[in-house]
Amino acid sequence: MQKGLFRYDVTACETKVIPGQFGFIAQLNEGRHLKKRPTEFRVDKVLQPFDGSKFNFTKVGQEEVLFQFEASEDGEVQFHPNAPIDVENSPSVVAINVSPIEYGHVLLIPRIFESLPQRIDRESFLLALYMAAEAGNPYFRLGYNSLGAFATINHLHFQAYYLAVTFPIEKAPTKKTTSLDVGVKISELLNYPVRGLVFEGGNTLEDLSNSVSDACICLQENNIPYNVLISDCGKRIFLLPQCYAEKQALGEVRAELLDTQVNPAVWEISGHMVLKRREDYDEASDENAWKLLAEVSLSEERFQEVNALIFGAIACGGDDGNANLLEDPDVKPHSREEVNAINKSSRHAIVSGTQECLVLQ
Repeated sequence: MQKGLFRYDVTACETKVIPGQFGFIAQLNEGRHLKKRPTEFRVDKVLQPFDGSKFNFTKVGQEEVLFQFEASEDGEVQFHPNAPIDVENSPSVVAINVSPIEYGHVLLIPRIFESLPQRIDRESFLLALYMAAEAGNPYFRLGYNSLGAFATINHLHFQAYYLAVTFPIEKAPTKKTTSLDVGVKISELLNYPVRGLVFEGGNTLEDLSNSVSDACICLQENNIPYNVLISDCGKRIFLLPQCYAEKQALGEVRAELLDTQVNPAVWEISGHMVLKRREDYDEASDENAWKLLAEVSLSEERFQEVNALIFGAIACGGDDGNANLLEDPDVKPHSREEVNAINKSSRHAIVSGTQECLVLQ
């Protein structure tokens, strides 16, 4: 802060737990949306090529980079304060978020010099899980926003910060949907305003990571915006397809919600509401938080269609071609033909609005 690297002092922002059943957290961060870097890409496509002429993390100052993050050669945790940067091998780095929303808000940027666009792959997602595991603190979470789900920079990155309170989404009940033969259990969220899947377990951390990353790859290849919360030291992962931008473009979001200027990304969906106006902070309630987040969620019908895509992709296996068998006899993996038919049932169209976006009809 003394070096002037942050755009504001986040420690001066008021924060409170909203009284009520769910325990939503509200922060008053007036003007943050005016101080953040503007979005410089279309929001109607989840997958877009990297554009070096736009802002990206190779352009941040060296003083914003905290450290490299990589596997040690002997499996022991080590810190090397003056380690040289191996540019040829494109290190993964952790940098400060100059527009923070909480203590220790950082960015994990996998293989920074490879200039990867904002899209999940198996290697990068496993790196994020390792970061959560190495932090070893349940109050340190990582989050991911796809393009179309309020990512603002098209350069692969995860966000992370500490907040010493349980997120509402972490307390929500779940219903088991199926299990994979690698020990991963997949459940649906219940009694929560945003529909989503919860992944946990796995014979190894890599098994869990591959299951989630295959699901993410399925969503992005089918142009479905989504958010991910990595919780419980990497042991529990929430996958949340969303459609708020679609509804914005269709004029289906109520004016009172648009007036809040809140773009519900991973932290808001998880229950940490970053509010821009004093009146919204003073009037924050369970009901108001629920109203906003309910607009983010897919309908039940569309959510089940998306689940069919996800389970089909997981059952078919990822890039390595190794299939994951669904152990639950009530959940039948769809064939590739069925998956293609489900996907084609949604006609992609662009409609006019404040932003271009994907509309599924």
